Amino acid sequence: MLEKEIETYLVWNVERLGGKAYKFASPSQRGVADRIVCLPGQTWFVELKRPKGGRLSPHQKAFADEMARLGQQYILVWAKEQVDAFITRVSGTSG
Repeated sequence: MLEKEIETYLVWNVERLGGKAYKFASPSQRGVADRIVCLPGQTWFVELKRPKGGRLSPHQKAFADEMARLGQQYILVWAKEQVDAFITRVSGTSG
């Protein structure tokens, strides 16, 4: 499965909840998350990777550490099943 397929699946599911999954690019800061997911009362930084061979770069690891230090919500997603678990978590539903 390609990273793009997981990303499309994430965007579709977030929009289904009434949220937005903005594509994130920062020319002056390397390693930022792929998407900023905004839902009522919560914002997440989401990094997407393909299941086989996907890895975080040193800049991406530094970004994840910085988000943790700042108390921000950050998640790394490797598969559609993790998107499903994320959607369940942020929606407060069990399925």
